[in-house]
Amino acid sequence: MNKPRLSFWQIWNMSFGFLGIQFGWGLQMANMSSIYEYLGASADQIPMLWLAAPLTGLIVQPIIGNMSDRTWGKLGRRRPYFLVGAILSSIALIFMPNSSTLWMAAGLLWILDASINISMEPFRAFVADMLPEEQRTEGFAMQSLFIGLGAVVASALPFLMTNVFGVESSSEGGTIPLNVKLSFYIGAVAFFGAVLITILTTKEYPPDDLEAFHREKESKKGFGASASEIFQSIREMPLTMRQLSLVQIATWLGLFCMWLYFPVAVARNVFGAPDETSPLYREGVEWAGVCFAAYSAVCFGFSFMLPKLAAAIGRKHTHSLCLLAGGVGLLSVAVVHDKYLLLLSMVGVGIAWASTLSMPYAILSGALPPKKTGVYMGIFNFFIVLPEIAASLGFGWVMSNLLDNNRLAAVIAGGVFMLLAAVLAQRVKELHVAA
Repeated sequence: MNKPRLSFWQIWNMSFGFLGIQFGWGLQMANMSSIYEYLGASADQIPMLWLAAPLTGLIVQPIIGNMSDRTWGKLGRRRPYFLVGAILSSIALIFMPNSSTLWMAAGLLWILDASINISMEPFRAFVADMLPEEQRTEGFAMQSLFIGLGAVVASALPFLMTNVFGVESSSEGGTIPLNVKLSFYIGAVAFFGAVLITILTTKEYPPDDLEAFHREKESKKGFGASASEIFQSIREMPLTMRQLSLVQIATWLGLFCMWLYFPVAVARNVFGAPDETSPLYREGVEWAGVCFAAYSAVCFGFSFMLPKLAAAIGRKHTHSLCLLAGGVGLLSVAVVHDKYLLLLSMVGVGIAWASTLSMPYAILSGALPPKKTGVYMGIFNFFIVLPEIAASLGFGWVMSNLLDNNRLAAVIAGGVFMLLAAVLAQRVKELHVAA
């Protein structure tokens, strides 16, 4: 069908749910490593404890994408998944900071990630469903804007709870601080509320031929048919998607290194904390949250510029330039010893993050068969979670045997991966397919 151009506020409403989704991701990324250390984890154990997150995405996203491609009901195609994921994620966010053991926290992370993925993957396909080709860059950039805004607040919440509202931040006997607990509770409310706004304000287009849609759905009913369709789609993956896969793998290896070790690296290498029981450790982790909020704020602001930059120099060149900025930002952490200068390093990371959340999807959406947008968006997630799984399984060994458990060295490795991704982005050929 010929899709009408949507107004700014229509694109705003259809993307608003990502604000809530980012509350879940932002709280998780900024706090899970320190939660694990509060509960007694060592540096080489942290990657394995994070394994739940990428493994869940690997399994859930292509399944949810395929299911949403073949769903139509009173709430439409994608919105039922938004709602279910938001409910489950909000419940998991409430229970997470009350974990009493390492494995309880890891198990809840598994549940939280599965729930976030149920909401998030259909949001990517939602842009391709609702917008004409010429507005898709704007649509994905709007998602980046809300991701940046949500992450600013979510990442800084523990710091704000303590320094603005006076909430206790001490940790005794392996307990998770009160400021972290309250932040997760606020995140649960924000997640559900933001997704609900999108559900209530945006209507989806029905299939062109509803009877044919239902006949095709019935012919591909069952787990076996779904699995067969997913594997067939993998074999028939478009060239653009194959090329983007290498960019994604390098990018997310870099990001995962940062998320795993940046908070604890700041606490130990910048603030000088001897261990996790030191007040300096808590101050460092809280400041790392502020740094995450800073790069998310840059992401928010830079998202307004992305469509114009992409129109001027092209999507792939825009993405390559932004990844270069991110790599330089992470490498600069090696020479920073003042906590305020870390905010400058985060500018480059924020630019790369804004592009990572939008440009690959904008490039990809033009190369996908419209009837398989959901399943291919789910498969594209493989190239995010596979490097994360590799890091979770192997980076503990790297930390112990090659980096001497140096958290800062892991962050620098993230910068190198970002630079590699910038080079690989230049090889991508953009394609456009007909309906």
